[in-house]
Amino acid sequence: MSSLPDTGSSPTVVVVTGANGLVGAHVCVALVERGATVRAVVRRAGTAPQLRDVEEHVGDFTDPGFAAEVVAGADAVVSTVHPMGDDRETQERIGVQGTATLARAAADAGVARLVHVSTAAVYDRSPEAGDVDESSPLVDDDANDYAVTKRDTDAAVAAVDGPTRVLLRPPAILGAGATSVWNALRPAALRDDERARHAVPDQSWPWVHVTDLSAIAADLAVGRVAESDDPARGPVPGGCTPLNVAGEPARWRDYLGTVARAVGVDPVWDDGAAWTGRLDSDRAHAWGWTPTVTLDAALAELAAGLA
Repeated sequence: MSSLPDTGSSPTVVVVTGANGLVGAHVCVALVERGATVRAVVRRAGTAPQLRDVEEHVGDFTDPGFAAEVVAGADAVVSTVHPMGDDRETQERIGVQGTATLARAAADAGVARLVHVSTAAVYDRSPEAGDVDESSPLVDDDANDYAVTKRDTDAAVAAVDGPTRVLLRPPAILGAGATSVWNALRPAALRDDERARHAVPDQSWPWVHVTDLSAIAADLAVGRVAESDDPARGPVPGGCTPLNVAGEPARWRDYLGTVARAVGVDPVWDDGAAWTGRLDSDRAHAWGWTPTVTLDAALAELAAGLA
C-alpha cells in the first residue's frame, strides 16, 4: 500500500464504530499497528479491544449529541455497524439513519476521511449478471432486507458532503470469532438445519479475510492511500467512492464442502441457475491493496475452528 510522506505530526485520530465486532476489532488492531489513536465506540463498557492507544467510548452513535462528541477533533471515521439479523425497521433505524447521523456529525466536525464498511450484497448478482464491478447495477427494492438497507446506507453516506468517503464492499468475510457469520454462525445453522446445507456447487462464492479487509480500511483511514480525481487510482477527494475487496475466486462447493466435512454432515448440491461471475477488485489492487490470506489458508482456519 502506498504511503503518504511522514510529516512528523501528531498521531492520526480515528473513530471506529462497532469496535467490539469481528470487523471493528480487527480494524482497531490494524490502526494501532499504523500508529493511530483509536476512539473505539461500543454500546457496553469493557468490550472495546484492550490495546495501547485505544480509548473506549461507550454510547449510541445514532444519537446526534454522542456522535458529535465522539468525532470532535478526529481525522477519520470507520463505520462498521449494521444489525444484519434484525428486522427491517431496526436495520433502517441503526444502519441507514444512524450511519447518516454519524456521517453528518463527521462532516460538521471537519473530519477528513470516512470509511464505511458496506457489502457486495448491494449488487445485483442474479444468474445473468456476469462479472460485477463498482459500476454494476445495485439490487432492486424487492431484494432481501439486508441488501436493500445496506444499499440505502451507502446512498445516505454518499449524500453527506464534506469528508472523502469510501464505501468498502466486501463479500463473505472469513475470520475466526464467536460472532463471525461465516466461521461460526452459518456453520452452526448448517450443522443443525438440513435446509442450510443446500447450494448450487458452482455458484460463485466471493470472500475476503477479515485481516485483509481491516488492512485496507485502516490504510484508508490514516491516509496511506493517495487521493485522486480518477477513482481508478484512488479515493476522490471530497467525493464518495465505492471499492470492492475480494480474495481469490471460490465456489460454494469450496465453502459449504469445508464446513460440512468439519461438522460431520453431508452437503446437498442443487441444480439450477446461479451467479457464476467474479467480484472485480481491480480498483482495490490499483489503489495498492493486495490480499495476503489465501483461500486454502482461510478454509483451513475455518475447519480448524470447527473441529
